Amino acid sequence: MKFVVSDEVFERLESVCFGVILAKGINNSIPNAEVAALLETSIHFIEEKMTATKTKESPEILPYRDAFIKLGLNPNKFMSSIEAMASRIEKKKGFPKINPVVDLGNAISLKYLVPLGAHDIDSASGDIHVRFSREGDSFIPFGEEKAEFVDQNELIYSVGDKVKTRRWIWRQSEQGKVTGDSRNIFFPIDGFSDQNKSCVLAARDELASSLQQLFHCQVEVGFIDKDNRSIAF
Repeated sequence: MKFVVSDEVFERLESVCFGVILAKGINNSIPNAEVAALLETSIHFIEEKMTATKTKESPEILPYRDAFIKLGLNPNKFMSSIEAMASRIEKKKGFPKINPVVDLGNAISLKYLVPLGAHDIDSASGDIHVRFSREGDSFIPFGEEKAEFVDQNELIYSVGDKVKTRRWIWRQSEQGKVTGDSRNIFFPIDGFSDQNKSCVLAARDELASSLQQLFHCQVEVGFIDKDNRSIAF
């Protein structure tokens, strides 16, 4: 499997970077008290942090809002995944517990305030690309069965013509979502080399270590930026 970021992405977002993890042989079907505790700690961290400032005004969130504007997206309408999660906590709307792997990813995403995705790689064969959409690309929203076609020139995660994430880091697809049956999972962490690279790498390394310790799985890590635009696992 390869993870590939197209040249055009770096033309639009020159400093964008990605910490990446591939984990194999996960057992995600058993509740994990350590993961639950990590998530609660991260939720409390956000609750305390956002008493002093609004999520959308936080210095950790602003680079993603600025990037959305560069991509022609309204960040008030289409929030990055990390802004959406932190905002939900700030507004005291509660925070869902999904399954151990997703909860672990959310805990680390909140701790470092970086977007962190999770994709079941057994759900579709092929390489994962970050690219701009083209005619024929389709997306199945969470909880639905019917696919919708995506407008051209939208930044996406994809496998072939199947869109894994719309509007870059806005919303993931029903296809490839991580469930209790997921065993082999790809995790991308999105950031910017000139603004929060240290947080991206710290989140990547903590997630990799936690996956090994808590799930006893095989883990590979990598890093993508304008000087290294693809990686083979």
